[in-house]
Amino acid sequence: MGSRQSNPRNLRPNDHHLLRSMVTNVSNFSFCIEFRACSDKIEVGFRLSGSRRSDIWNLGPNGHHLRPSTVTSNADEQWTINFCFTAWVITVLTVSSAGAPPPAVYIFGDSTLDVGTNDLIPECQARADVAFNGIDFPFSEPTGRFSNGLNTADEIVMLMGLKRSPPPFLRLVQNPSTFKKNILKGANFASGGSGILNTTGQYNYKRVISLEEQIQQFSTVRSNITNMTGSDAQTDAILSKAFFLISIGSNDIFEYLLNITVPPSMTIPEFNATLVSSYENHLKTLYELGARTFGILTVPPIGCTPFARAVFSIPMYHNDSCFLPAQQFAQAFYTEAVALLEKFSSQVQDIQYALANTYLMTASVMEDMLAFGFKDISSACCGNGTYQCNQTASVCSNREEYLFWDRFHPTQRASELAALTLFGASEWLVAPMNFSQLLVVNI
Repeated sequence: MGSRQSNPRNLRPNDHHLLRSMVTNVSNFSFCIEFRACSDKIEVGFRLSGSRRSDIWNLGPNGHHLRPSTVTSNADEQWTINFCFTAWVITVLTVSSAGAPPPAVYIFGDSTLDVGTNDLIPECQARADVAFNGIDFPFSEPTGRFSNGLNTADEIVMLMGLKRSPPPFLRLVQNPSTFKKNILKGANFASGGSGILNTTGQYNYKRVISLEEQIQQFSTVRSNITNMTGSDAQTDAILSKAFFLISIGSNDIFEYLLNITVPPSMTIPEFNATLVSSYENHLKTLYELGARTFGILTVPPIGCTPFARAVFSIPMYHNDSCFLPAQQFAQAFYTEAVALLEKFSSQVQDIQYALANTYLMTASVMEDMLAFGFKDISSACCGNGTYQCNQTASVCSNREEYLFWDRFHPTQRASELAALTLFGASEWLVAPMNFSQLLVVNI
């Protein structure tokens, strides 16, 4: 990550405390005495007691984000690992080993988590099965992910110790001989363009799988597990240790603002109430089907997507080129989600959850993009804000410097950063605990 300079850089005492304040799980680390300059970055040594080297080494799937300058250990398995990093990589250092990965991961949501579901729906028009999607995936092939490579689902499960997201449910069900064995490890139900409301995406993209239908598919999974175990009690025991990841809501808000499927007579408060009520019902259904551990992503600043910047060109509704009504909807969705989960967890005593303030996570990056390694937070790397990413679109070469891959979706690097934040952030970004802490609680 840059050539090492020979002379140490003398940092002010406050720099030490500033760096410590940026690490949430300070008790997991002890700072080395010496700080050195590493090109334009800072080298800091951390000592991790009882941690495996692989816990750190594997955090960055591309390697180069987390390549230590030196790694040493002693007989007590205390690893001293020195990194050269920019500010955003400090987030990585908060991620401590959560032990064994969950026995199964079940994923629900929209295109942020879709790993090929829509490719298996012939009539669906929300697809990522053409270049340049997947340009940074192995063999540079499109995989149905709305990304240049891995997406947020992949990045999250990789931090759990898994290779990448489980396959789409629709792909698993095509192989009856292995279906029952594979669903014990998890499945991805997420469908690009879908929403909390059943109508979302059905007009715009002809056919997507709504959250309700995704949960119905999971009900099929539960039934098959029960057929294997022979009892609901054993199935409940298995699913109680599984991890349920959800990211949805953006498409519902976009379609309301575009007046696509929502009745024009529905006011903003009425729409919000309908959305939250539907989401609550979906979560309760998942709970009734055995879900107990939830990792939930809320709506990011969708008013700042390249699509919103290009389509919603009403000056009075813009602030720094972002579409304010969409921004306000996204913030309100998080507030409603907090209240929903607090209410839900007070009604049932055996659920654990981590709720991400995805809006604030992304806004923090946008406000200080250079510190996080980005040079463009408003343009689409592939295509522009109006048209889709496909083989005829222009594509940037410096993809790691872009926040957005296409008009809606993050680049692989942005997804990686999001996952690291979900696992390492303090309560102001992920509450009441982060994903790493949630996995420990669920052991």
